[in-house]
Amino acid sequence: MNGDLTPLFAPSGIAVIGASRRGAKLGAAMARSLAAFPGTRALVNSRNPDLAAGVFASVAQARAHTGADLDLAVLCVPAAACADALAEAAAAGCRAALVCAGGFGEIGPAGEEAERALRRVAEETGVRLLGPNTSGFLAPGRGLTASFVPGAALVPPGGVAVVAASGGVNHALSFEFAGAGSGISLGVGIGAGLDVTAADVLDHLADDPETTAVALHLESVPDGPRLVAALRRLAAVKPVAALVVGRTDVGDFARSHTGALATSWRTTRAAVRDAGAVVVDDERELVDAVTVLSRVRLRPAADPGVGIVTAQAGPGLILADRVGAAGVRVPELSSGTRTELGGLLPPLTFQRNPVDTGRPGETFPALLKTVAADPEIDLLAVYALMEPGSVDLVAAAQAADLPSAIPAVIAVGGPDEEVREERARLHKLGVPAVTTPTAAANAVRALVADARLRARHDTEPSPGRPLPPGPLDEHAAKTFLETLGIRTPRRRACGSRQEAHQALADLGAPVAVKVLDAEILHKTEAGGVHLDVRTPAALDTALDAIGADRVLVEAMAPAGVDLVVGVRRDPVFGPVVLAGLGGTAAEALADVAIRLAPVAPAHAAAMPDDLAAGPLLDGWRGGPVLDRREFGALVAALSGALVASPGVAEIEINPLRLTSDGLVALDAVVVRREENDNA
Repeated sequence: MNGDLTPLFAPSGIAVIGASRRGAKLGAAMARSLAAFPGTRALVNSRNPDLAAGVFASVAQARAHTGADLDLAVLCVPAAACADALAEAAAAGCRAALVCAGGFGEIGPAGEEAERALRRVAEETGVRLLGPNTSGFLAPGRGLTASFVPGAALVPPGGVAVVAASGGVNHALSFEFAGAGSGISLGVGIGAGLDVTAADVLDHLADDPETTAVALHLESVPDGPRLVAALRRLAAVKPVAALVVGRTDVGDFARSHTGALATSWRTTRAAVRDAGAVVVDDERELVDAVTVLSRVRLRPAADPGVGIVTAQAGPGLILADRVGAAGVRVPELSSGTRTELGGLLPPLTFQRNPVDTGRPGETFPALLKTVAADPEIDLLAVYALMEPGSVDLVAAAQAADLPSAIPAVIAVGGPDEEVREERARLHKLGVPAVTTPTAAANAVRALVADARLRARHDTEPSPGRPLPPGPLDEHAAKTFLETLGIRTPRRRACGSRQEAHQALADLGAPVAVKVLDAEILHKTEAGGVHLDVRTPAALDTALDAIGADRVLVEAMAPAGVDLVVGVRRDPVFGPVVLAGLGGTAAEALADVAIRLAPVAPAHAAAMPDDLAAGPLLDGWRGGPVLDRREFGALVAALSGALVASPGVAEIEINPLRLTSDGLVALDAVVVRREENDNA
């Protein structure tokens, strides 16, 4: 199918099918919304044509009468009539269509036939189809409001693109961006995504000169690898921030809304971040992030430093607290910088970073310039209230050569009208402006996250080593891990009681005794694991309790911190790798780091930074310290093995113990794929 979405988002002419000039129906609302479109707009209503009033009986008649190319068909008819209407429009030369109606696959069997028919027509004709079940899209810079939402035509043009799973979210975000002083280049509600998906729109935006940053909203993902590829292409040329819905169990609701498959919220967030998107937690943070990213970007850096300047201590404390909690570095200013600040500020003000100016005065521009010049500072974050007789923030920013000298975010508080005017002046200067300390912290976090993502210099993952064919019990799985350079305990696979006793004698007490059967995945629950076995009598007791023909006798590992590392095939995104702290508490709290597989060692080495329990790996209370390079190499090798083994569904090391001598795999499980599993 043709990948060009120009006929959809930049048509020369539009046919509104099911339109009327009066009433409250969808066709009438859409006709009114499109009235300002500067190209040809043709109204089509086969039931009530009125040539004198400009309402045609068919798209073909409209095209013949107007002589215009009608690239886009906007279908305002019931679900059951959409397939025939699309076929008629395609025959008349339409190359794209917007279908707003619901009542397709999202309602179950009753709508599935209509969906199949609509999909079939789109595939046979090559028409690019947005929807169904969407409130449309808007492209304000083109005078194009293909939406039935009241007020959508009032959204101003600008550089922000919104790509939302939901038409309602698209409009809500577009209004929020307008309220934040940012205009929209394109705002799209994907709806059911029968043809055009979020990935298609992201590809389109990568080449759109009017778009400077993208806000992405996801509910469910029909094709994970396709989305990741589109995001990577887009993020390479312009910033994108993503909000993923599904922290709680809303899968069924999301499917009823879009009809698509929902995967793990954490996996989706990890995947879009791996692809280069700044991941946010809510719609307010999304607006703050894209507001700033559409205007400035930091240079790529692994750990940018932020200088905070505040004219009011309380709001500055909120800003500094939130920035620090987000893991952003707020370095102490150099002695030279502090000396210069001492000549500009009263002696009782805090000057190390954050810098508390007190009521800003005539030295404020020089103060901004001084902090910005500190060698540890890559970004300036400023808060000030609009006070009578106080400093002119725009003039101060200009005098400090912002944003040319250094990227900056300025939060302005005060009466609404004054704040809007000051924000507009700052935006005109190229300095992003927000209105609260929290919004400023959100903006700082987004800029730093974007810089860190672009600073990654991952080498291409090395080709993985495939697993041997057939079922693998624990002994065979560990033998394979050893070929990857992963350490395992000394052990013996035993087929008799005599061999088990010999293993105890050779390995030395204490040992672990485990059932050896590739079909038993949860050995502990099955009573197949006995630890700290020290004597022949204790060994006989363990063997009697296990009652299996084959057992593994293994040297007990030294004490340490237990982790779990696994690679598996996600139903949406394909191979992924997961890592977390071992134990039930970590499982209950879902404290896990996720990456797409295969993963390069340097990228894998950063996974522990995602864990809330990560400090336990850094020598907590005299405990062992994780060698990140060793961890990264282990995870990379394991992820490569899964990718190189099409017949394997999952490989898990649980526990992977961190000891004073490094990492040791204490258990390993390999799960083969079912024959009908195509993930």
